[in-house]
Amino acid sequence: MDFTPLARGHFLSRLPQQVRYIDHADAVQQGELVWMVERAALTEVGRGYDFSTVRTYQEFKNRVPLCAYEDIRAKVMRMIKGESGVLWPGRVRNFAQSSGTSGGKSKYIPVTVDSFKRNHYRGASDVVSHYMNLNPDTRLFSGKALILGGSFATELQTPPGVRVGDLSASLIEYMNPMANLFRIPSKKVALMEDWSEKLPLLVEASMNANITNLSGVPSWFLTLLKEVLRRKNATCIHEVWPNLEVFFHGGIDFGAYRNQYESICDMSKMHFLDTYNASEGFFAVQSSWESTAMLLLLDAGVFYEFIPFEHVEEEQPEAIPVWEVEEGKTYELVITACNGLWRYRVGDTVTIAQTHPVKITIAGRTTNYINAFGEELMVYNADYAIARAAEETGAQVLNYTAAPVFATNTEQGRHQWLVEFAVPPTDSRAFITSLDRHLKEINSDYEAKRAGNIFLKPPTLIVAHEGVFERWLATTGRLGGQRKVPRLSNKREIMDAVLKINDELSGERLHVER
Repeated sequence: MDFTPLARGHFLSRLPQQVRYIDHADAVQQGELVWMVERAALTEVGRGYDFSTVRTYQEFKNRVPLCAYEDIRAKVMRMIKGESGVLWPGRVRNFAQSSGTSGGKSKYIPVTVDSFKRNHYRGASDVVSHYMNLNPDTRLFSGKALILGGSFATELQTPPGVRVGDLSASLIEYMNPMANLFRIPSKKVALMEDWSEKLPLLVEASMNANITNLSGVPSWFLTLLKEVLRRKNATCIHEVWPNLEVFFHGGIDFGAYRNQYESICDMSKMHFLDTYNASEGFFAVQSSWESTAMLLLLDAGVFYEFIPFEHVEEEQPEAIPVWEVEEGKTYELVITACNGLWRYRVGDTVTIAQTHPVKITIAGRTTNYINAFGEELMVYNADYAIARAAEETGAQVLNYTAAPVFATNTEQGRHQWLVEFAVPPTDSRAFITSLDRHLKEINSDYEAKRAGNIFLKPPTLIVAHEGVFERWLATTGRLGGQRKVPRLSNKREIMDAVLKINDELSGERLHVER
């Protein structure tokens, strides 16, 4: 039975509310801020900043400093141990574990009852709303959603009733029972921690089901889909799931994976919709087929501020509200949210695609870039260039990372790229040449530093052994779920660690230089 006609009215009724974003972004956002400040007035942080007398954004901004995770780590650890009323009213019993894409100690992001309801589940619902609006012929609820999530952590000792792990695990655990009727796998399989046991069970649960939609991270889903195809002796996923119509994806840029998905899908049936759903909150969703830029969700329990990218390394940078951002500029994202994060620097950078309403694209991480030679190479530059290089050389990229090779007394510096291919390029030299050319095309600073090979030599490519990034992620305790490979790093630690595993796997490195 197709329940889509019954669900359509519910989901589409949400869209008129978002029309307010166009002309009233300031009022919508300040309404969210006032609600959160009033809600948290009697918490430890609320008393400390005298939230009871805050009435405007400017008063809030003047009293509350910008903060990073280390500034609140001690408070969060107290919350995990059972203290209530610290950053948000009441006792928080769920925490999303995130190490970010820059490594280091794990972060534990509070997931409050309010953030479940007002942000995470509302954001997921908004995704469906926008998709149903974009595809009037959808039969989304005629079958099942295949949701690929993570698990709860076991290494951290917590009091009874307190859970720490992937955000997706908490979302699956507390999902509305009605929603469970339309998804697979079972909760038991979905929350398994060991991926070597979990993957075969995911295949068994899904390969004979009527799947209409997928939700998850592109890199991990590709592994599952290829295993389903192998088990069913098929070459197109629509041979297995003829009613599959959409992949709701997020976590990493989809551009590098699009060709691989298109090669195993019937594109006359398939749609892809981008989302920005982080441990810290559900922030944005693609709302048009013409552009992958995502509509910023302004009434979902998050107040947004933006630090111009050129000021992110200042000790006390100035942040601006959403109604003051400029189209085409890149900013570091700052949030105040109903999970108890107050003027929190998420660590992501976003580019404003348009301002009326505000739509964004993810530019990268503030710590996930290369600027060793003044080239200011961002992740979105790298994703664009590697996708174009793959397209031009017939390659399919599974994963990659890049880092600088620093100058010596006798040689200029360069960039080193480690790339794992699903399908290798027809010519590896042509691939790295194309990558270099497209980086120059999209990044004028990189182009200037590459001019004449004076400051920066041509990049070099190392073809990674199959599975090297999965093995590296396993060594960091970050395999599976929403875990991601850092694309760019300004230092050598990550690259050298992955290269060491690559050497162990292959016995030698394959260097390809221009």
